[in-house]
Amino acid sequence: SVCILLVCRLFFSVIKNMRCYKQWFGFMVLIMSFCVSYVDAVWPMPQMISSSMARYTLNPREFLFQYSSGSSAQSGCSVLDSAFKRYFPLIFTDYTRPRQHDEWFRFPFTVVVHVERAECEDYPDADSSESYKLSVRSGQAALRAETVWGALRGLESFSQLVYQDDFGEYFVNETEIEDFPRFQFRGILLDTSRHYLPLHAILKTLDAMSYNKFNVFHWHIVDDPSFPYQSSTFPDLSRKGAFHPSTHVYTQIDVKRVIAHARLRGIRVLAEFDSPGHTQSWGKGQPGLLTPCYKGTVPSGTFGPVNPANFSSYQFMTRLFKEVTSVFPDSYIHLGGDEVDFTCWKSNPDVRGFMLKMGFGTDYTKLESYYMEKLGLNKTAIVWQDVFDYHEKIPVDTVLHIWKGSPGQIQQELSTITLAGYRVILAAPWYINHINYGQDWKTYYTIQPLNFTGTEQQKKLVIGGEVCMWGEYVDATNLSPRLWPRASAAAERLWSDERMTSSVIDAYPRLVDFRCRLLRRGIQAEPLFVGHCRHEYQGI
Repeated sequence: SVCILLVCRLFFSVIKNMRCYKQWFGFMVLIMSFCVSYVDAVWPMPQMISSSMARYTLNPREFLFQYSSGSSAQSGCSVLDSAFKRYFPLIFTDYTRPRQHDEWFRFPFTVVVHVERAECEDYPDADSSESYKLSVRSGQAALRAETVWGALRGLESFSQLVYQDDFGEYFVNETEIEDFPRFQFRGILLDTSRHYLPLHAILKTLDAMSYNKFNVFHWHIVDDPSFPYQSSTFPDLSRKGAFHPSTHVYTQIDVKRVIAHARLRGIRVLAEFDSPGHTQSWGKGQPGLLTPCYKGTVPSGTFGPVNPANFSSYQFMTRLFKEVTSVFPDSYIHLGGDEVDFTCWKSNPDVRGFMLKMGFGTDYTKLESYYMEKLGLNKTAIVWQDVFDYHEKIPVDTVLHIWKGSPGQIQQELSTITLAGYRVILAAPWYINHINYGQDWKTYYTIQPLNFTGTEQQKKLVIGGEVCMWGEYVDATNLSPRLWPRASAAAERLWSDERMTSSVIDAYPRLVDFRCRLLRRGIQAEPLFVGHCRHEYQGI
C-alpha cells in the first residue's frame, strides 16, 4: 500500500507541473479513485495498517459474523449481537434479500470476533479500552479486542475496508490493523436549548459519531432559551421553560432511548446542566431560583443567574441533580460555570449582604466559587475554563473544558491548567458552528492539541477534545451538513497518530471518499469541494 501511495504522489506532482493538465483531469480522477480504493481506506486512520493487492470476493449470501470459541462475549451479548445486525447492511449496501437465521453456507467469509472481557450489559466509561487488532487473510477476518467497545471500533474499520467495483461486486483486501485511540475523550456537543433537535436528529448524529469513532455525546440539553428536559421531580421546568410543553421536550423515555442508542455504539452520554449562569429558562418553572436584578433600590423586573444567597437554591439543585445523576449513568457530569455576569448579583442588596456575611468583600468570583463548591455530587465534574480562570477552589479530580481564546491564549491556558495538575478537554479550536467559505476542514485537521509548553506529564493531562455545535443558527434542517464531514477532520486528529496524518493533501482524497461513504449510509454530509460520489444521493 505504501508503494501505491508513493506512485500516486509522484504522478500527482508530475501532472501538477504540466501545462496541459486540464486534458489529464479525467485520468487524474481515475488515478485518485484507485489510490483511495487501495490505500488506507479507513477513517480515522488506524495507528498501524498494512494491506496488499491480494483481495477476497465477498458474497452477502455467504458472509457471517461469529464469536470465537474462547471469546468472553458470546451470542446474547447485546452490544455485539446488535452490531452484527447493524453492520451487515452497512457493508452490503445494495443487498436487500432478507437473511435467514438457519441459512447454511458452504464457504462463508467469516468475521471471527474475540473479546477478552465481556462488558455486554455495561456502559462505556472514561477508562474503557477501545483498542483492537484486525487481520484479514486466508478468506476470513479475525478481530481481537480487550472489550466489546474495542470490538465495535474494529467492526467499523472492517466495514470501511469493504468496497465495490463498477459491476457491484464486493471485495476486501488482505489487511493487518493494530489500532487504539490517541485520546480517550473524543466528543461531540449538541445544543438542544437554542433550537430543539428532534429525537431522530440526535440518534442519526450518534450513528455518524460511531462511523467516525467519536465516543462522547456531550448533551448541552438546557440553557437560557429553553428547558426541554422533562424532569420528573420538577415538571414545571419544562412545562413553563420549554419552547412547547409537549412537542419540544425530551421525556424520560426519550432520554433513555438516547442513552441506549449511544451505549450500543460505544458512546457515553455526558449531560450538561449549566449554572449558575445560562439559567433564564429555569426561572420560569422555579420561582425564586434566579437573582432579582435591581435598578438603584428598586427591582428592575429582570433576573440574573441563580441566587447563591438563598439556601433554597441549593435545596433545589440537590434534588434536581439527584434525579439527573440517576437518569444519566455516566460517572461524569458537566456543571457548566461559564459566562456568569456579576452585574445582577452586584445590584442585589441581599446578595451584597451575603457577600459581607461570608467575608467575600467585593470579589464576586469567590461567590461563584462558593456556589460551585456547594454543588458537591457523587460524580466527577467537568466545568468550563472560566471556573479555573476565576481562581476558584476546585476539587483536584475536576476536568477543565477549554472553550475560548486565540491560539496563543489556548496554548497558555493548556500550560497553566495542566501545570496546576488538572485534566483538560480542548474544544476551543473546534467550534464548527462557525462557518467560513472554502475548505475550513483543513483548519480543524491541522490542530495540534499538545502543542504547548509543558512536561510530558502535563501533556498526559490533556484527555481529549470536543467538537461543539452550538445552536443559535442550527436546527434539524442543517445540523448534519454543517457537522459532517467537518467534524470528521477533528475525529482523525483525536484518534490517529499525528505524525501519520499531518498532511491535508494526503487526507483530502481519503476524506472525500469517507464523505461519500457517509452519504451512502444516509448521513447528509456536505461536499468538501467540486466533485461527485458514485452513489450520490442513496439513503438521503
